[in-house]
Amino acid sequence: MTTVNNATSTALATANANTKDLVSDTEDRFLTLLVTQLQNQDPLNPMDNAQVTSQMAQLSTVTGITQLNNTLLALSGQMDVSQSMQAASLIGKDVLVPGTKISVGVDADGTHVTPFGVDMISEATKVVVSITDAAGNVVRNIDLGSQPVGVISVDWDGKNDAGTAVSAGAYTFNVKATNASEQAVSADALTYGKVGSVAYSSSGLTMDLGLAGSHSLLNLRKIM
Repeated sequence: MTTVNNATSTALATANANTKDLVSDTEDRFLTLLVTQLQNQDPLNPMDNAQVTSQMAQLSTVTGITQLNNTLLALSGQMDVSQSMQAASLIGKDVLVPGTKISVGVDADGTHVTPFGVDMISEATKVVVSITDAAGNVVRNIDLGSQPVGVISVDWDGKNDAGTAVSAGAYTFNVKATNASEQAVSADALTYGKVGSVAYSSSGLTMDLGLAGSHSLLNLRKIM
């Protein structure tokens, strides 16, 4: 986190210095051009006050835009630091992100299935989750019925449609959601991961979810 703060502070300091140099150079060039114009104007047709006022207004506009851009950059840097601090609190948390993976483990205490879920982007009258094994065979269909918009968690006991416990290993699932007219509606599959660390890169904040891979903080759908 210290590295993120230092990087942001350095970027802001550099931007401020560059902005001051740019404003100073712009003002110097404007004054040089204005004095040159006044010195070389036609005595019979001198520049009127409106022209001088217009040029002054243009300089003021350019300076104001430059200062506004600098202010926005400072605000962006502060938001990055704030997001980084908030993301650090996710370390060790269980989360759901877009994905289709399910892990099934079997030991003396029974069958353990990693959590997973569905992000209902549109309301649906029927939602069915189909779970397949590594060979692509469907082992279980779970009818979730009608679902409103939002993130829902799906419970699977690790058994197939015949009621027999499946073997330990990796499984995948897909979601089929339809409305009252039996037309497909938007629904995304969500896979489980535990946040091991967070990192800040040129692409933004990312979460390391171990076997679930690295995901952008923008992909976070649910904290469990």
